[in-house]
Amino acid sequence: MKQREKLQKPDWLRIKLATDGNFAEIKEMMRGKTLHSVCEEARCPNIYECWANRTATFMILGDICTRACRFCAVKTGLPTELDLQEPDRVAEAAEQMGLQHCVVTSVARDDLADGGASIFAATIQAIRKRMPFCRVEVLIPDFMGNKDALQIVMDANPDILNHNIETVERLSDRVRAKAKYRRSLELLKQAKAMKPKIPTKSSIMLGVGEQYEEILQAMDDLRAVDCNILTLGQYLQPTPNHLAIERYVHPDEFAKLKEEGLKRGFRHVESGPLVRSSYHAHEQTDSAIAADTMAVAGSAKE
Repeated sequence: MKQREKLQKPDWLRIKLATDGNFAEIKEMMRGKTLHSVCEEARCPNIYECWANRTATFMILGDICTRACRFCAVKTGLPTELDLQEPDRVAEAAEQMGLQHCVVTSVARDDLADGGASIFAATIQAIRKRMPFCRVEVLIPDFMGNKDALQIVMDANPDILNHNIETVERLSDRVRAKAKYRRSLELLKQAKAMKPKIPTKSSIMLGVGEQYEEILQAMDDLRAVDCNILTLGQYLQPTPNHLAIERYVHPDEFAKLKEEGLKRGFRHVESGPLVRSSYHAHEQTDSAIAADTMAVAGSAKE
């Protein structure tokens, strides 16, 4: 079989490497507290910018995922333990960094009855105990559709509930492992039903073979379950063994898709080649809250 020619990376995907004092300090702190970040584990292209600005996305429940999604660089296998002290260490690190907005995600833990939901809840509570005014955003797996597990997380009252559909419906089974497109939409719908005032958020990565109209349909599907915030970014192949890049999406197309998202009623759309789910998360939330406030004020005048 003829090997596929590798696409050349365009100029707009150049990444600034900023390994200053903050970068080194955060890296040392993560090691010292035996913590993991999705920034490192998933090889995020924004790690240099974010760590230099003293922001990081904590990854709880260890660093071994029970799934093997074709786009993700996180290690896969069978986890051997559950660290019940991890929530406190995450809270300590967040306090040490002086965070105003803390993002917490995890590997998938299908080996646990609740998928790790109780550790998510404990982490939210630990951060709130140390930092009452810090917003806490959680990026959760689908818990295999376990509604009770989702309820555990929602009862801990995160400020933002994030769950990514990752791609369009046609490609979902090829791109993701075990996760189902419709199940992800149902999770977002259930989260909103449980806590209507907590904003929900999702993300789509582009460049894996989706068509433009399919992206718009995915937006419509997310809005149908009242998803409030959307992020759109370019898929980057972490290793040659992962899903190949079908195309590089031009910044102009990302800008057009942002307009389409806003027209559909998302309170905020973060759209660009290097955008990731938690990239500029604090600013995303501020923008969404401001848009929501304006919408409420507009309704009151009518």
